[in-house]
Amino acid sequence: MVNTAEKVSPSVVKIEVTQRRRTRQGEREAHGGGSGFIFTPDGLILTNSHVVHDATRIEVSLNDGRHFSGTLIGDDPGHRPRRGAHRRPEPGGGSGWAIRSSFGVGQLVDRDRQSLWVPVHRDCRRRERALGRSLRSQSGRLIDDVIQTDAALNPGNSGGPLVTSDGKVIGVNTATIMMAQGLCFAIGINTAKFVASRLLRDGRIRRSYIGVVAQTAPLHRRLVRFHGLPLESGVVVLSVEDNSPAQRAGIREGDVIIALGGKPIGGIDDLHRLLTETPAGVPTELAVIRRTEKLSFKLRPEESSQNTN
Repeated sequence: MVNTAEKVSPSVVKIEVTQRRRTRQGEREAHGGGSGFIFTPDGLILTNSHVVHDATRIEVSLNDGRHFSGTLIGDDPGHRPRRGAHRRPEPGGGSGWAIRSSFGVGQLVDRDRQSLWVPVHRDCRRRERALGRSLRSQSGRLIDDVIQTDAALNPGNSGGPLVTSDGKVIGVNTATIMMAQGLCFAIGINTAKFVASRLLRDGRIRRSYIGVVAQTAPLHRRLVRFHGLPLESGVVVLSVEDNSPAQRAGIREGDVIIALGGKPIGGIDDLHRLLTETPAGVPTELAVIRRTEKLSFKLRPEESSQNTN
C-alpha cells in the first residue's frame, strides 16, 4: 500500500471552490471543495460535478504544496451521480493514470490482496482498503455504472479516484449512504471516460429524451432464441410520461426496449449512452419486445433538460 500511495499521490489534488448561492436573503458566497485527479500530462483534472458546479473561483492544491487557479472546461449536473472536469493552467508532474475497466459484480479487484485502495485529497492521512462490486440502478432513473465500496468517504473526498492496490483507476468517488453502515459509491471509469471526452469536445453533455421510466430486466431464453437477439436482457418500461416522444410513438408500460437506432440495448446504461449519442429531433427506430412479439416504432427524441430519460 505504501508503494501505491507513492505512485498515485502526486496526481491526487485538493479542490477549493467559491460559489454563488441564492437564498431568501439574496445571493451570497459559499465555500466548498473536494478532491480530483490529474488524468493527462497537460493538467486536465477530473472530479464530480457538484464539487465545481457554478463555481466562481477554483483553487487546486497539489501534493507537493503548489497551488494553481483552475478553469472549468465543462460539467454535467444532469448525470447522477454528478461529474465535472476542469483544468489548471500549467502541466503537472506525476500525471498519467492507468485505467482498468474490466471487472464484474462481486469480483475481487486485486488478485493478490483482494482489496481496493482509495486515495483521498492530500490533507487526509487515512487510507482505506475496500471490497468493490459493480451496481446497477433499480430505480428507473438512468444512472451509469456505479461501484459499491466499504471504504469510508469523508468530507472533501468526493471526486477523488478509486484505485486498485497496483495503482489502476477504476472509478471516481462520489457518494455515501449515511444509514447504510458506511457504504460508499464511485462512478465506473468507463462512464467517467465517456463523460470527460464529451465535456472536452462540447463543454456539456447533449442528451436526448424519450420519456420513459425504466430498468434493466432479463429476457426469457426462448424469446432470445426465437428472435435471434444478440443480448439476453433489455430495458423494461415501468411508465410512460404524458405527451412524451415514447407515448406519441406508441410505447406502452411493460414493453422491453431491446434496440435504439439499430444498436442493441442490454441494460439501462446502454440506453443512457445511446440517448446521449442520438441527435434530438431526428427520427429513429426503437425496437421492443411486447409480450412475445418484436415490434419497431418510429420516434423523434427531444433534447432533455431534466434528469429523466
